Amino acid sequence: MRRTFSGHGASRGNALGRARIRLPHALEVSEEHIRADAVEAELERLHEAIAQVRGELRGLRERLHGALAHEVGEFLDLHALLLDDPELLQGLDELIRKGRYSADYALRLHRDRLAGVFEGMDNAYFRSRIEDLDHVVGRLHAALHSHEAELQGVAGEILVTDNVAPSELAQLQSQGVLAVITAGGSMLSHSAILARSLHLPLVVGAPEALQQINDGDVVAVDGAGGQVVVEPNAADLRAYRGRVREERRERKQLHRLRREPTRTLDGVDIRLYANAESREDVAESHALGAAGIGLYRTEFLFLQREGLPDEEEQFRAYRDAVLGMTGRMVTIRTLDLGADKSDRSGLTLPREPNPAMGCRGVRLSLAREEVFVSQLRAILRASGYGPLRILVPMVTERAEILAVAGLIKRIARDLRSGGHEIAEHVPLGAMIEVPAAAIALSSFIGAVDFISVGTNDLTQYLLAADRNNEALGELYHPLHPAMMRLLRNVIRTAKARRKPVAVCGEMAGDPAFTPLLLALGLEEFSLHPGTLLEVRRAIRALDLGRLRAQAPALLRARDRAGIEKWLASA
Repeated sequence: MRRTFSGHGASRGNALGRARIRLPHALEVSEEHIRADAVEAELERLHEAIAQVRGELRGLRERLHGALAHEVGEFLDLHALLLDDPELLQGLDELIRKGRYSADYALRLHRDRLAGVFEGMDNAYFRSRIEDLDHVVGRLHAALHSHEAELQGVAGEILVTDNVAPSELAQLQSQGVLAVITAGGSMLSHSAILARSLHLPLVVGAPEALQQINDGDVVAVDGAGGQVVVEPNAADLRAYRGRVREERRERKQLHRLRREPTRTLDGVDIRLYANAESREDVAESHALGAAGIGLYRTEFLFLQREGLPDEEEQFRAYRDAVLGMTGRMVTIRTLDLGADKSDRSGLTLPREPNPAMGCRGVRLSLAREEVFVSQLRAILRASGYGPLRILVPMVTERAEILAVAGLIKRIARDLRSGGHEIAEHVPLGAMIEVPAAAIALSSFIGAVDFISVGTNDLTQYLLAADRNNEALGELYHPLHPAMMRLLRNVIRTAKARRKPVAVCGEMAGDPAFTPLLLALGLEEFSLHPGTLLEVRRAIRALDLGRLRAQAPALLRARDRAGIEKWLASA
């Protein structure tokens, strides 16, 4: 029987396949006690399951490359850290030893206990960690019963579930899953961002779908419009085939843009840089005609390893990125560990009360100067091989930039004395993602050569809304009047001092936001290579002069609805 459901289109694309239902995770385990002489064997069974899950997470991490290593790796790292949490491990051991509970029931009891603690915290970050706890507990429960905890998909299926973790998406796609429909989730969550990078259709916020779709139902998914049709009729199938034909035509058109200039209708050239963190990303960016690398992430060298990378290892990675862009500018962002990106070397603080606002980015680098010096030496050595500039993350005030500039000056002098060939001048930039830095930009703009705006963090800090907290999904959105005015002021301040300014967050890679950013004065974008051609096409269809003339109306908008109305008419 034909039925239709509406959700939010989080990742474009069309799919037609059979539904596979995954019900919300819940440990339906009855209370079970064990004999005193079985305690040690039960503890051994639990510890073997923990070791198995650690191995699964490590194996997943090692199979990731390029942008996926960054997007998915953050969550695998967080889950690995949860497995090492003494509170989790000791609590489970205690329940088995003292309560003589089975490992399964101890897992359920301790999960509920920790979730209750998280839920009671007056902190959105920790409340949002319940989902991560459930993913780890689900893996442990599966391992206790000797089957791998990874979600197994079947080619030709469409997964219908309550939610999906970023760590599952790449695996699902590799198994041939065509699309995902979730009851919860946000269009701006990490899972949605990753789905768009993978070009995997995703519809979120469709609770009725989980309640009313059955295993084996034929389902048509429109990832752009957020529409789901169960048991489609002839008209639905014609519409689906029409959308697929349009998709193919669009891909062919985009392919032709690889060598075309990024130029507006009225003849203004816009620079499109790419975000990268691997040789594969650099090669793809070069092939797509990127103006350069606007954000080269260095965290991949530090994550999921016991020790720190030495200067030589870092130098080779940065040098190869510079060589790979054959004379186009490469922007290397210094280490941005902290918040939800933690390493296993002990560099970051393991249990910060509020990691998103803790010792991360440049704060961590300046606190661990010996590590920072090693990275800066490697970057400066790479500058001898082609155009390169340094971007500092999480800047809050002028003193931080001056401290970094002083270190660079001292290290450059030492390198030259040691016989290294480095660039005469390596531009230094600040990443604007803290509202204080955006508001007080004029106080330190003279100390930098360029700036780059990280709209993901800037939005959540400005609105005090964690982007991974589903309860705040409607609040966390860049289309807020305060965000528009802050962006306009940052761009205006940079241009007044003749400093290049780019946006490197998710806004830059979404063609729906391109008219808005151009209207606010932006002329440099840095985005995921997978969306570069779509943004280039959007720019080539826009009249910059007309958009700039309409900017005052955009800045007068009093709410998100007003900004969306402006975008609809742009």
